[in-house]
Amino acid sequence: MKNLITTLFASALVLTGTTAMAADKEIAVIVKTANSDFWQNVKKGANAAAAGMTGYTATFQGAASDTDLAGQVALVENAVNRKVAGIVLAPSDPDALIPAIKKAWEAKIPVILIDSAAADSGKAYYQSFLATDNQKAGELCAQALIDKVGTTGKIAIMSYTAGSGSEIGRVGGFKKYIESHSKLTIVGPFYSNSQMGTALNQTTDVLAANADLKGIFGANEPTAIGMGRALVQGGKAGKVVAIGFDGNSDLQGFIKDGTLEAIAVQSAFQMGNLGVKTAVEASQGKAVPKFLDTGVVMVTKKNIDATEAKNVLY
Repeated sequence: MKNLITTLFASALVLTGTTAMAADKEIAVIVKTANSDFWQNVKKGANAAAAGMTGYTATFQGAASDTDLAGQVALVENAVNRKVAGIVLAPSDPDALIPAIKKAWEAKIPVILIDSAAADSGKAYYQSFLATDNQKAGELCAQALIDKVGTTGKIAIMSYTAGSGSEIGRVGGFKKYIESHSKLTIVGPFYSNSQMGTALNQTTDVLAANADLKGIFGANEPTAIGMGRALVQGGKAGKVVAIGFDGNSDLQGFIKDGTLEAIAVQSAFQMGNLGVKTAVEASQGKAVPKFLDTGVVMVTKKNIDATEAKNVLY
């Protein structure tokens, strides 16, 4: 009898120890590609959120490139198979990720979208969407360009991934504002697929073919960096009015030296931070907002050292 009691007591200790050492619940953060400062800042925000919570951890993965849709789908499906507590996803394509998002929904795993939306047919399968209002941000960029170049002449659009949710809103908002508020002629858009080298070459070609170009818009981080480098290499920095998007150290340098007139900066940190927090709340059965605007700040040489700009630059 004494041996039986001892055995039961030991078993209870093992069970208690196992419970205490149980693994934290995983929030899988899956972005378009890990190869940019923007997405690394999303990672910082996600990690900061997880560090402030008990019982949760955040993992971070990205596809090989913005156009590696199969790779991103596989990452989501693997997260579903791991039975994660929640998924924070920046879909590279509004349609291609819907079947994977649906699998998560069927497995009762909440999905929080950040940065880019899914198509309307996928709305039932995710709980919340956290992003910049990309249409409004595109309009702000167009307004900033018109303020400097006027309402007549020629401008170019250097875009990134055709058909991605953020690109549709951002470049669409830019074009619509230009067309409704000016008589500017638009060259492009040209799609870099978020490759800086491609954007550099494309911008070099655009500048060579359009000697009368008055303005140019680079619609995301790697595209705007490539655009800025092409302007410098072509001797056009400060001569062609350039508006960029996002706010890493390269783009901040272009603002300070006058290569770029302005950059529209999203809060990538907030996307990661609020994305993880919202995923945790959803996994706990709490109500979460269907959409949350994470904001954008127009940064110029005049305000780059102000607190508002420092809070979003990275």
